[in-house]
Amino acid sequence: MKVLAPIYRLYEWMLWRQVTSDAGPKHIGIIVDGNRRFAESKGLMPWIGHQYGADKVKDFLHWCFEVGIEIVTIYAFSTENFSRSKREIDEIFSIVRDRYREIVEDPLIHKYKVRVKAIGHLSLLPRNVRNSIRKVEKATERYDQHFLNIAISYGGRTELVDAFKEIASEISDGKLKPEQIDERLIDGHLYTAGLPDPDLIIRTSGEERLSGFLLWQAAYSELYFCDVYWPSFRKIDLFRALRSYQQRERRFGV
Repeated sequence: MKVLAPIYRLYEWMLWRQVTSDAGPKHIGIIVDGNRRFAESKGLMPWIGHQYGADKVKDFLHWCFEVGIEIVTIYAFSTENFSRSKREIDEIFSIVRDRYREIVEDPLIHKYKVRVKAIGHLSLLPRNVRNSIRKVEKATERYDQHFLNIAISYGGRTELVDAFKEIASEISDGKLKPEQIDERLIDGHLYTAGLPDPDLIIRTSGEERLSGFLLWQAAYSELYFCDVYWPSFRKIDLFRALRSYQQRERRFGV
């Protein structure tokens, strides 16, 4: 390991030189998958994997902001995840609550002026988790240099349904006419309203699907899948994803 460490650092530096020499994505979405399988591979309980995964988020944000990525959207907990065991869900929400409490004082958040927002059906979350989320959002609401969206109790189809309900309500109230509906209007009713669509979406753990993540916004996102479980995700894994993104020609259907 001691022999490999200098080689690893050299490789990391070479990747850093490559990804910072060309334009990279402005907005990255990431599906943080593989926490439970990571724990299983170590003989640990599933929620221990979630603890490792939560710790990895801070490292990931630092790497992203360090290379100039302005917006990060993390898929942390889906509406489908509520079907898991009560013990696991309780442990996950305990971790989420604790991490949000830490974010309020996190130097990284304040150094990079990160506005933090939770997106999803927050009414389904425990009260103490919602309270922690509100405190962070209030503490960072004036920041506008970087943005962190945490998709929790989130479903892409549910997001679209919510947007359509809001639009239908505006039509019913006479504030909007059906012929005024276009893509821009729908964009403005999504949870991510006001932010550009993700340029790149990364999924860890070897699965190759979006699982309902940002279904509307991901229409022209570049996708990158890697085999590593989320708690084992390294800086070089991010740099490889960025290098892959930079090597692609984005055509947007043209």
